[in-house]
Amino acid sequence: MIDVLVVGTGEYVTGLSKSGVVGSDKKIGVIGLTLFDLKKRSLIDRVLLSGKNGARFPQIREHFTENIENVYDGIKTNFESFPSDDIVDSKAYIKAIQSLKAKSCVIIFTPDDTHFEIAKAAILSGMHVLIAKPMVKTSKEHQSLMELSKKMGVFCMLEVHKRFDPIYADAVDRSKLLGDFSYMNSYMSQPKSQLDTFKDWAGLSSDISYYLNSHHIDLLSWMLQGKAKPIWVSAIQSTGVASNHLKREMADTISLTVQWQNVKSGNFGMSNHTSSWIAPKSDVHSQQRFHYMGHLGEVNVDQAHRGYTSAQDDAHFASENPLFMKYRPRNGKFVGQSAYGYVSIETFIQTAHDLNHKKYDLQNLDQDLPSADQTLDTTKILEAGALSLKYKNRVVHLHELDLT
Repeated sequence: MIDVLVVGTGEYVTGLSKSGVVGSDKKIGVIGLTLFDLKKRSLIDRVLLSGKNGARFPQIREHFTENIENVYDGIKTNFESFPSDDIVDSKAYIKAIQSLKAKSCVIIFTPDDTHFEIAKAAILSGMHVLIAKPMVKTSKEHQSLMELSKKMGVFCMLEVHKRFDPIYADAVDRSKLLGDFSYMNSYMSQPKSQLDTFKDWAGLSSDISYYLNSHHIDLLSWMLQGKAKPIWVSAIQSTGVASNHLKREMADTISLTVQWQNVKSGNFGMSNHTSSWIAPKSDVHSQQRFHYMGHLGEVNVDQAHRGYTSAQDDAHFASENPLFMKYRPRNGKFVGQSAYGYVSIETFIQTAHDLNHKKYDLQNLDQDLPSADQTLDTTKILEAGALSLKYKNRVVHLHELDLT
């Protein structure tokens, strides 16, 4: 068994924001529930949570007890918390890391601009690290984590659960049959309510492109791994809603255009990636779709609509996606182990466990895992997009990033 520390106590971890239970489809989070079930399955020993304000932990414990432990038979929600309930400490994760056995797991779900510092501390302490997308905000930081993880002999992985979505993964496999890459268009959005959920950092330390475009940019980078390379990026934005709501300058919607070049033929391809957090409330929390075209064919995926809808008298009409997380119990049991939100976390922990038991080494990892080595292009494209906006929409060539 292996110990797991989660740094961050927000929506994706607990289902809570500072104002209470979130209004999204993740009302009991993803990571906490997954870890408690993995502990029940004897893959995990200790579960630790670290946040900034210890005063939040009593609410988190109560929330977990009421909505997880009392709902799913056999799942216990005990965890160790850092800092203690009466302390505010933004560096509490350091003490938590120090309490771990060597080669334990650290999962980081904090604002984007804090990822590097926390991950660096964990890696230098000899821990395997899983980082919420984006891994970091600059290619320089990304390359630093790559080098440190190799030096320390630990696994550093990007949490991009779309790689474990069976439909997205099948689209990647089918893309291999479609010849040279020509075009991709992707879109992902979240409703205006997320501006309140993320008000502490939205438009300050990061933007919607880093937060959402990262999904499909990683997907395309995975599709084109060894096949095509990104050359340059330009970005544009729309404004007005978020700025008025949060009283600071920030983008509502960001679009990145990426020029690619196929390695063998030299033919050019292009991609457009758009993300927004001012969408209206609709049948899904997040609209997400893409169109990929190669020289020999195309694939289209509407990830938000799987042909499964529900309606209740006391709830609005919804398009359901239990393939991501299946929260509904069956005969009192949690049965969401095959959901790709769960599988993403499980895969990281199982990989760390197998590395610790020398079933394979870092050099022989599955090339489809989103390791730091395999996801550098994603960070480069996101950083170039941010620089393009900063420089008033000018084209940013990726080779420039080594000089910034």
